[in-house]
Amino acid sequence: MRTFFCVAFVPFMYSFYYAQAAKKVLPCYDLTSVLKVEPTALYKSHLDASKSFGVKLLTDSKTVQKYISKGKFHKIKKTGKGYRVQKLDYSRAYMVSKAKTTLEKMGARFSKETKGHTFTVSSITRTLEDQCRLRKVNSNASLGISSHNYGNSFDISYIRFNDVLKYNPKMETALEKVLKFYAAAGKIYYIKERQQSCYHITVRNY
Repeated sequence: MRTFFCVAFVPFMYSFYYAQAAKKVLPCYDLTSVLKVEPTALYKSHLDASKSFGVKLLTDSKTVQKYISKGKFHKIKKTGKGYRVQKLDYSRAYMVSKAKTTLEKMGARFSKETKGHTFTVSSITRTLEDQCRLRKVNSNASLGISSHNYGNSFDISYIRFNDVLKYNPKMETALEKVLKFYAAAGKIYYIKERQQSCYHITVRNY
């Protein structure tokens, strides 16, 4: 009886363990489908700028860690002059050096223009895994490749200033003035995303 139990139980545990292991490593996205999605003409410039930094498409946590270890990605502080980073559930507070510097300069300029006010960064670098998880709670999230997937894009809310969620046309006008300045200088591209209530900013490799 004891022998029969061991023979029956061990194969069951073996198959259960490997079934669970296989389930864990399967990505929640289909890369082939993701790559088939064509970007809009407006968004193509963002993707082209992202690819110019020599960062390959970020698929998961391991790919992000690789660039952190190499010194290619730099940590973004939760608070800085003129900006705050909100709690990030679907992105990571790391970017390439030029993007980090540009964000900090934009924050400082916004602070100077508004005499000490702050804007809110709502999203930074995302992997395809992060994007897939986001799409499960937000159907408006990109189905294809995003410039967030390369470590040089971030979003700024236009309805949250000074850590207060409230429409503030004066602050939004000041923020857009800063964005226009950096876009005219050839340092960023930006899009106003009305469904997400944010400006999507991609830093160029200037």
